[in-house]
Formats: sequence, structure tokens, C-alpha cells
Amino acid sequence: MAPSQSEQNVSFIEEFLANTLRHVEVEEPSKKAGRPRVLPALALWAGVLVCVLRGWSSQREVWRLLSMRGIWHFPRYTLTDEAVYKRLEQASQDSLKQVFEAVTASLYVALSNHQATSQASWCSFACGVFALDEMTLDKLFRRLPSLRAESSTKLAGKITALFDVRRQVWRGLAYQENPQQNERVAARSMLDYMPKGSLLLTDLGYFGFQWFDDLTQAGLYFISRLRHKTTFDIIEVLYQDDQVLDALVWLGSYRADRARFSVRLVQYNHNGVQRSFITNVLDPRLLCLADIAMCYARRWDIEMMFNLIKTHLKLHVLWSSKLSVVLHQVFAVFTIAQVILGLRLDIANQANADPFEVSLDLLVRWVPRLAADGLDPVQTIVERGRLAGFIRPSSRLKLLLPSLDLARYAFPNSFVPLQRPPRYAGKT
Repeated sequence: MAPSQSEQNVSFIEEFLANTLRHVEVEEPSKKAGRPRVLPALALWAGVLVCVLRGWSSQREVWRLLSMRGIWHFPRYTLTDEAVYKRLEQASQDSLKQVFEAVTASLYVALSNHQATSQASWCSFACGVFALDEMTLDKLFRRLPSLRAESSTKLAGKITALFDVRRQVWRGLAYQENPQQNERVAARSMLDYMPKGSLLLTDLGYFGFQWFDDLTQAGLYFISRLRHKTTFDIIEVLYQDDQVLDALVWLGSYRADRARFSVRLVQYNHNGVQRSFITNVLDPRLLCLADIAMCYARRWDIEMMFNLIKTHLKLHVLWSSKLSVVLHQVFAVFTIAQVILGLRLDIANQANADPFEVSLDLLVRWVPRLAADGLDPVQTIVERGRLAGFIRPSSRLKLLLPSLDLARYAFPNSFVPLQRPPRYAGKT
């Protein structure tokens, strides 16, 4: 029987996933003593990935796929739909997270020498550039007709995610059940994914003196906006004119609330609006004002990736209101997104373009179509993408900034962060 159009349209991404999963060892969910499981865990997660990718509307489709036709290199399995649902309901999200991490590791190897052309000249001191943010599942649910009624009365936790800005792929994911929990609690689990010397970009949701001190203590760099009304004491002015202030400061002017390590404050006026950033990169020769602004503009990359998850991949039908089943879908979508993002970075590098200039929406729609026609999607888009609008110029990173002369800077003898006894106000 000839494959349907929908099956043809996902062949390219499925091929990558199938080849990756051939070499993956997934921990089997625990089971009481007795007869061994009929369905291997890896076959189950493969079924979930395929059904999410094809937009099928029920976990029963996983059962039908596995029992009637088989999938990829897996055979057909004799089991009931109740057995599949029970496995999904009882399994921890860590199971499919293993698959996500395996795909991520595979992409990291494949993209090890890739970085955006526009990123090659800045932040060379950092061994990696990462953005950190979170997505509340309740906000996702409000986009999903099947769960709008339930989500209006119940929050369902949130996903904390770490995004590799240079490689343009998700680096780490963590689910936390309590959506009201402080952002920095789950964020600490993401630090394990960043090698020392990495640069972390965060928004004001992660602003906290102890958090900044812990990053410095861990050997990580960071850039953050300065929260309004945050007090500080100037240690030394490095540069100042009518538009720019670049200085070493202590965060916290009061005894009850002060940071341990000194940081660098960079303020400048843009169209009459003052923008203020702090960083523990104290040497302006390593990280100038233009690089700080560019880096923070790239923090928006993670917001765009969340939009890919919520909009472009059209996660509009959930199989169940049970959170465990929903999480399997969510992690499956993140896994599929990894492959699409890897393709985008490959295209961007071969076309000498910034990843942002490659349309995600068009990739999602046209990569499967090109593959179904027997064409290499990457090569086709590299060769014809500009004419067809897949690759288009963007003004997103064309920032109007004050021009500074480093020769006018007053450089201290050492850029090692100064220390003082800290006092952290509020809850830790």
C-alpha cells in the first residue's frame, strides 16, 4: 500500500529520528516482578514522536501504529490500547526526556563546528552562549481548544528551558510541578548543562543578588537587565559621558540586601529611554557596550523558540487531560523542534546567513514536502532559499548604539571581582 501524503510529508524528520534512536539506550520504566514487558520503552517513545509529528489526535493512534503496522525498525507488537495508555499514564516524563537528550547529544556532535556567521566576532571569550527562560503549561493550554476549560481553573506546572544561542538548539529541559515556584529554583538544574566560562542571558524573572553571586562562584558569566529601583554603589567609573555610564558597582546599598561580588553596570540612552544592564564580565575589552546590546537582543531567540513550540508545530490537540500524558507530548514536540532547529542552523551556515534570517514557518511546512519530492531539503533551500523567501534580510540585530572609544576608558589594574560579606534579603 502506498504511503499517504501525510506520511510522506514527515519522512525527512522521521529518518533523522529513526537513525538517532537506533543507537539510544533508554532506561525501561520499573515494573513489578513477573512477565517481561511486551512493548519496549524505546518503541513506545518512537510511537509518541511519530504520532505527535503527524498531528494525530489520540494516544490510540500510538497503539494502532505499534500494533497494526509497526514503526521504523521496530516490529508489530500484540497489545491493547489500554496497555499503551496505562504505560503513558504511569511513566515519568524522564523517560521521553531521555530520548530528547539523546537527540540533543546527536545534534551537538553534528553541529559542533557550526555557529552563526554573525556570532563569530563577538563573545569570543565565552565557550558558549545560552539563554534561559520558562514556559508555563497553563499558557500553552490556553492555545489548545481541547483543554481551554480545564486550564482556566488549573495550572499545570512549567517547563524551564536552556537554549544554546550559538548552535541554535535546546540544551536542557526541566519540568517543575508547582508553577508558582521561584524561577531560580529550576534554573539551578540548568547550570549543569553549561561548561565553565559560558555566558548566560536572563530576563528580570531571574534577577536576584544570590543568583548572580552563585553564577560568578560557579565560573559562569552573565548579562541581565538591571531591575528598576535596585540600589547600587559605584566603585569605579570606567567611562562616562552624556549618553553612557560604564562602571564597576556593588549591588545593594543597604545592610539587609547586598551582593557578594562586584559587577559591571552599563547604562546608555536610546531614543530617550535609558537601558541598564549588569554583567560580571568586568573588562570592557572583552565585552563592550555593543556586544552587551547584541547579546541581549539574542536572548529573544529563546522566545522565538517557544513560539515554534506553541505555534509553528501546531500542538493544538492533546491526547489526554492527565498531566503525565501531556508531558509526553510536550517532550516529543521539543524533540521534533530540535531537528528542525538543527536543519535551520545547517542551512544558515551553508548560506552564510544568520539563523534568524531563515524562516521557521516555511521550514516546518516545506522541508517535509521537499523530502517527499525526493529533494535534499537543506541543499535546495541553500541554493534557492533567497529567491523563494526562505532566507530574507532582517533588521532585528541592526542596533543603533552610541559609538565609544576604548582609549578613553579608565581601566583598573585588575578585573577580578571584588568581594564583601553578602546579605540576601527575602527567601532563598
